[in-house]
Amino acid sequence: MKKALVIGINDYPTAPLRGAINDAECVSEILKINGNDTTNFQVKSLYDIKTRSELLTEISDFFKIGSDMGLVYFAGHGYVNELGGFIVTPDYKKYDEGIAMNDILALANSSPISNKILVFDCCKSGMFGIPNLGGTVTPISKGISILTACREDEPAKEVNGHGVFTNLLIEGLKGGAADVRGHISPGGLYAYIDQALGAHEQRPVFKTNVTEFVELRSINPQVQLNVLRRLTEYFKNPSDLLQLNPSFEYTNSHDVPHDVVEPHADEKNVSIFKDLQKLEGVGLLVPVDEEHMYFAAMNSKACQLTALGHHYWRLVREGKI
Repeated sequence: MKKALVIGINDYPTAPLRGAINDAECVSEILKINGNDTTNFQVKSLYDIKTRSELLTEISDFFKIGSDMGLVYFAGHGYVNELGGFIVTPDYKKYDEGIAMNDILALANSSPISNKILVFDCCKSGMFGIPNLGGTVTPISKGISILTACREDEPAKEVNGHGVFTNLLIEGLKGGAADVRGHISPGGLYAYIDQALGAHEQRPVFKTNVTEFVELRSINPQVQLNVLRRLTEYFKNPSDLLQLNPSFEYTNSHDVPHDVVEPHADEKNVSIFKDLQKLEGVGLLVPVDEEHMYFAAMNSKACQLTALGHHYWRLVREGKI
């Protein structure tokens, strides 16, 4: 079971935001359903928080639940002073700005939830896990991943009523961060956001203590899983070359007007070649000494697995696909 707590706060008395609730609503909706319309997270959304006590109670109660995966998303103001980092609540005042980021991390550390993901789109959010003024370090316990909009000394920007970070987060969850199988993990999501920001001055932060990445969301895979599973059938060893010839190309037939060469199109080889072309399309294999798979077949060349192809070959061999 996967549960999420999604928080968006716009209504700050002296510094209102325009996009936090918009962002939280979008995140809430996309987390609920996978790309194939299956149920994903059970989501509780909070858009009308007024006090620190109210929000801390909600976060504390959330981390007490029993669940395989728990995700907390926050969009709002963040603040740092000499005492540490805080997510700001509407009742903030000097030296009582809101909830300490490391207090949230401490609650996550003690939670019975197996896998916990903290996603924060607020200024200075990279302060999660950084020692406070007294040098006290809050560890990142096993099973926790933290993804923040920026480093501890940076602002988190809004553009056209949406956070720059959350815009990319949503695009990643829609499929931009998916692997070949259609799985979207925290690490994949970070890599997507980091690359998309490019040289932008706002840099996301990723901190984690996990032995394997969990799946935040899934979409329909780029290549059908039954095709991926044939990797070990076509390549007995990941370093093997697969020899091709014109019989793999379906257009090499008398049914298609052009110069036909022997061996002519063979139904079994044509079927294999269609799989190989799909695998090439997602970067798992490449033709050898030719630019395109068509010419590799017609000129009796070979194809081979890429480094990524080696990885997925091993996953198939280990029964993970």
